[in-house]
This record gives sequence, C-alpha cells and structure tokens, in this order.
Amino acid sequence: QCNLVVLPQGKESFDFLLFCQRNKKACPLIEVCDVGSPHPYGVAKDADLRTDVPKYAIYRDGELVEEVTDATPYWPENSVAFLIGCSFSYDGELMGAGIPLRSAEQGKNVPMYRTNIECRSAGCLKGNMVV
Repeated sequence: QCNLVVLPQGKESFDFLLFCQRNKKACPLIEVCDVGSPHPYGVAKDADLRTDVPKYAIYRDGELVEEVTDATPYWPENSVAFLIGCSFSYDGELMGAGIPLRSAEQGKNVPMYRTNIECRSAGCLKGNMVV
C-alpha cells in the first residue's frame, strides 16, 4: 500500500522529492511519475492513479475540500505524482504472522506519535518524524 501525493511541477514537487530523499524513514519514496502522467510505470505499469485508488482526498491550500472516487477532473497536466510508503503495508504481514493489532481489532486508524527527531528540511518542508 502507498500514499499518493500530487503536486504542481516546479518548486513544490522538487522540494517534496528532496525531502523524501533526505528523510527516507519518514517518507519512503516508492515511485515518481513523469510530469503529467498518472501511470507509475516502475511499480504498476498498467495502473492509472486517477481512477485506481479507492478514494481521493482533495486538498487546497492545506484544507480538505472534497473526497472523490475518480480524480480525473482534478489531475493537473503539469503535475508530478509521488507514491510513498505507508505503515499499513505492515499490518497484513503482522496479523498474518499471528500478531494482533489492537487498532485493527477495534476498526481504528493506526496510532501515530510525533517524535522530537527532526527531519532534514527541504525548501519549505520541515518537521519532526512521525512514527
């Protein structure tokens, strides 16, 4: 499982790429798509990131404005799509090994904690590690 981040080509996408490269534990980079492309050829060549994700959260200026099941009308031509790793990838493996997860048993999101471990900044992006 991955998280999808779509940013305009330019400073924002460069800063995000640099942040991921500098902070591999915080933002493990799985794939970077070509500009304007919704196809992650390196990991899923037949996938379309505009339609193959169950739900998309659309943010503008840092605020959630809408949730949709098809992001095609929102996909900017000058965008760069990033797939980053997600802790949910481990849940199935842990439960498959017989390790119970209270959050899964209770139908809740995984617990997350803000640490005092600083990530290395990149442009306007900075913050502490979340585990």
